[in-house]
Amino acid sequence: MGRWRDGRAKLVVHGDGDGAEGPAVTVPLELATSYRARTRGLLGRDGIDGAILLSPASSVHTFRMRFAIDVACLDRNLNVLTVQTLKPGRLTLPRLRARHVLESGAGTMAGWGLRPGARVTVEHSTQGP
Repeated sequence: MGRWRDGRAKLVVHGDGDGAEGPAVTVPLELATSYRARTRGLLGRDGIDGAILLSPASSVHTFRMRFAIDVACLDRNLNVLTVQTLKPGRLTLPRLRARHVLESGAGTMAGWGLRPGARVTVEHSTQGP
């Protein structure tokens, strides 16, 4: 998997491995791997096109956020551990085994088929940040 840097990539959502795997879904992705980028996250924004991956991270908060978000905790192999929707002003507890947190607008992850047990991959973009 290697080390990621702040920038843009593509998130590919694969099925949940229970035999119901459909076609993969590709989503625009922002990588937030530096302390500064992870701290800022989605604060000050009115929305997001696609998703943002915070790494390393095992919990998030939505204090001072302007919109509700979907939050998925991922393990070191990018398997989805949990998915939940958070309204502004909420806090998640650190999740055991979580190494990355994926955030997107509320309701979008279900449309991508992202649920516990699903697997995702990150494809780096050839364009700069």
